[in-house]
Amino acid sequence: MSTFVSTNPANISDVVATVPAATADDIVAAATRAKEAQKAWAKLPAPARGRVIANVGRLFEKNKETLSALVTREMGKVYAEALGEVQEVIDTCDFFLGEGRRLYGQTVPSEMPNKNLFTFRQPVGTALIITAGNFPAAVPSWYLVPALLTGNSVVWKPSEFTPAVAQAMTEIFHAGGVPKDVLITVVADGPTTFAGLEKSLEAGVVNKVGFTGSTEVGRKIGALAGQYIQSACLELGGKNPMVVMPDADLKLVLDGALFAGFGTAGQRCTSLGSLWLHESVHDEFIAMYKHAVETARVGDPMKDVLFGPMLSEKYLANHIKNLDMIKDHHTVMGSTGVGRITASNPREGFVGDPDAGYFAHPTIVTGLQAGEDLYNNETFGPLVSVGKFKTIEEAIELSNGHGYGLSSAIYSSDPKSIWTFREGVSAGMISVNNSTSGAEAHMPFGGNGKSGNGSRQSGIWVLDQFTRWQSLNWDWSGKLQKAQMDLIETPHNPDFTL
Repeated sequence: MSTFVSTNPANISDVVATVPAATADDIVAAATRAKEAQKAWAKLPAPARGRVIANVGRLFEKNKETLSALVTREMGKVYAEALGEVQEVIDTCDFFLGEGRRLYGQTVPSEMPNKNLFTFRQPVGTALIITAGNFPAAVPSWYLVPALLTGNSVVWKPSEFTPAVAQAMTEIFHAGGVPKDVLITVVADGPTTFAGLEKSLEAGVVNKVGFTGSTEVGRKIGALAGQYIQSACLELGGKNPMVVMPDADLKLVLDGALFAGFGTAGQRCTSLGSLWLHESVHDEFIAMYKHAVETARVGDPMKDVLFGPMLSEKYLANHIKNLDMIKDHHTVMGSTGVGRITASNPREGFVGDPDAGYFAHPTIVTGLQAGEDLYNNETFGPLVSVGKFKTIEEAIELSNGHGYGLSSAIYSSDPKSIWTFREGVSAGMISVNNSTSGAEAHMPFGGNGKSGNGSRQSGIWVLDQFTRWQSLNWDWSGKLQKAQMDLIETPHNPDFTL
């Protein structure tokens, strides 16, 4: 049996977990079990399922520090961020525990007498949820909690880089009262997962697919789901713009650009992709940003640092490959080196042993131009590209031109600029005087274009991903009444005038 070995990216000699690797047939078998278990779970009254979610939330709360430390150890994000991530799981449970009593349908007036119309939310069935390793706890909860609450069963395929977090979360869900066959976790690589998904769709044991990851893979999953008349819930990549107007508070911008650009080592789908500075503040802000990034503490994620390691050797290699997009007309700054931080390529002020893990230099690249590779492509790592603009209309065009549409931000106090940006930007999420990163558990999360197919997670909006509307037409007149044919007309005078 093949296995996955998960190691601490800040100290690769530290083995966090060794787990068996599922085959495509294992995924089909798990979906088959989940499909059968879903029937009884759906019959449980929705308020009772809500109480299960309440139990799960309290257990996440009880285990917050332990699970957060595991997130940091296995994924590498700074411990303070890990605490925030687990808190988001708790917040998601707290929001949805009450939705079991609010899965409202409607009573609808009929055009016929002695006839009533109703609508109901019905669970989709069994969902296969595929999540990434950069948010191993929070993002899965956006799928798992509402899917379970609405009466679905779930097969969860977490990142093979964070199986220990997935196992811990699964145990918490089960301890909270979710039956073991209603939530089944399998660990597999990408090609195996795709093969298992295809077989499961063919067998009719998967009724919904949720995927968080790259745009390239999302296209393939969306196309596969479409062959089976399904619409996948896709949360994909971003090239998230931050627009800085002439009246912006540059100190506030600095805080936002540091957090959005380099938090989680730039490995968020909402990380700052392109920083667009009005030409009147460009040079002043670049000097501030350069100094802040150069002097920021980087290293051991359990210490007080801006960011820790990359998620894995694979993610570090992709970041280094993205550095090839830097061209002669660009200016590079932000650290004492570029690429991987090592003893021979040191970062001044590094915290810890750089050779122990997968650490990367924070990199700022100025001189960004529309149409070039660095403009068009998502760069998943501590790399922020910066360009200039003259008008708000130009800034909007630059923000949209690459085709991504996940998150965005504008810094200004001018209502005209803010509302012009809101109306023109293609992103599904907009922040005003705040960073591109950061989501609240009760707001819709998702993007457009290359960033997603319009599906949304979190809040009440995600209910449409995991339920289907059912209408009930109840005629108690004792005769066949034909809508649109048996018209009821009241006497009137169409030619009346005063």
